[in-house]
Amino acid sequence: MKRISQLLLPLTLALGLSACQSELEDINKNPNEATQGQPDYVLTNALKSSADLVMGSDASMETTVLFVQYWAKIQYTDVDKYTTSPTNVQNIWTNTYTQGLNDYAEVIRLGEQAKNPNYQAVGLIMRSWSFQVLTDLYGDIPYSQALNIDQYLTPKYDAQKDVYAGLLNDLQKAVTLIDDSGASPISGDVVYKGNMKLWRKFAQSLRLRIALRIADRDAATAKTVISSLSKTDLIASNDETAQFTYLTSPNQNPVNRDRETRDDYRVSKTIVDKLVQLNDPRLSVYVNKTADYTPQGYIGVTNGLPADSAARLGFTKTSKLGDYFTAASAPAVFVNYAEVLFNLAEAAQRGLTSDDAATLYKQAVTASLQQYRVTADEISKYLAQPSVAYDAANYKKSIGEQKWLALFGESQESFAEWRRLDYPQLKPAYAGVLNGRMPVRLTYPTGEQALNNANYKAAVANQGADLLTTKLWFDVN
Repeated sequence: MKRISQLLLPLTLALGLSACQSELEDINKNPNEATQGQPDYVLTNALKSSADLVMGSDASMETTVLFVQYWAKIQYTDVDKYTTSPTNVQNIWTNTYTQGLNDYAEVIRLGEQAKNPNYQAVGLIMRSWSFQVLTDLYGDIPYSQALNIDQYLTPKYDAQKDVYAGLLNDLQKAVTLIDDSGASPISGDVVYKGNMKLWRKFAQSLRLRIALRIADRDAATAKTVISSLSKTDLIASNDETAQFTYLTSPNQNPVNRDRETRDDYRVSKTIVDKLVQLNDPRLSVYVNKTADYTPQGYIGVTNGLPADSAARLGFTKTSKLGDYFTAASAPAVFVNYAEVLFNLAEAAQRGLTSDDAATLYKQAVTASLQQYRVTADEISKYLAQPSVAYDAANYKKSIGEQKWLALFGESQESFAEWRRLDYPQLKPAYAGVLNGRMPVRLTYPTGEQALNNANYKAAVANQGADLLTTKLWFDVN
């Protein structure tokens, strides 16, 4: 009997400890805390992350917005001379993969779990948008293995042509998933407030964008995609533009937040001079007059000046960014209506549709002016100028220059289209460090060289030297 008691004692203690552990786990559970992600919260967070990519310091203020000469630096001018910060380059990569893309993958997973095709579709559309921005900036990127870390800790880099092809397929899948009957509502959608018909138009507008991105390399695929689209499939008004509208502090536009503590940016002389030359009514929207009186009123700063030369221009005698873009609630745009029309104009000019390119070009310019509440009379006068008229013999110049003006708040897309269309013909930064050349990509982040070296080396071998001046696959001229 004593022996049995001795054997039972450890067993009793073990069972007691197990029960205590179970009770402690139950006690430590927060009844008000979700045990798994909720798609609406994850979606809102992901959309905010993507908006911050469009407007934030890393992919805009310190890189692309300077490359395409929308802004210039009047202090700390190194980045305006193409000495890019490794931190900015790393942040774009890391934040997009670990925040936006991971969150969209989770939205897709939760949508599948809940049997809600619309969460899946929205997650897939924004995942495609995110990958498109990354490949536009870097070239070859982890794509097919990127979001499966359990299986691929060090994912391979897919060639840019394969990324674009995959995105066209992903977006088509998203279109087929969409249920606009009202049977599968979604929440957390701060872009279209659950309007799935508009999400379908966004997806198709992205397909149009990507089709033209590859048109100089794969004309057959571009034609197939564009031939499958009709105008009714696409974003059809400024009210349908895909954008994220910010709120007040602390959820304000990143440019607004930046201006709370910094004053080192001015509008580039390049775009100020172009707007003045064209008598463009967007001048007063894009650019503020100088704080101190100057005869010109609007004075831009040359990109890439030495720090002392930039400082001598004077903070009060150079033009800051227009109030529209520095407002706390200024939107981050993913695809705007004017861009869609410019893309349709180009598709027509290339013979990919039977539409009239000149008409669509005029509609595109008009849409951009209307976006900023320019009056009908001003629009008519602007379009009547010979300097604005469409030139079919040099359509890349006509479309390239006006699209550059229309994409003023979307510097990543503008950077891609400037490389593809080769207009406007920008001059390199005054004291640029690239031997008279301009950046045509971002270099890969140093973290990839350290943590994914074999695949990084394979990408460089396929694409070319890991330099700012190495052209990407889509950039043929």
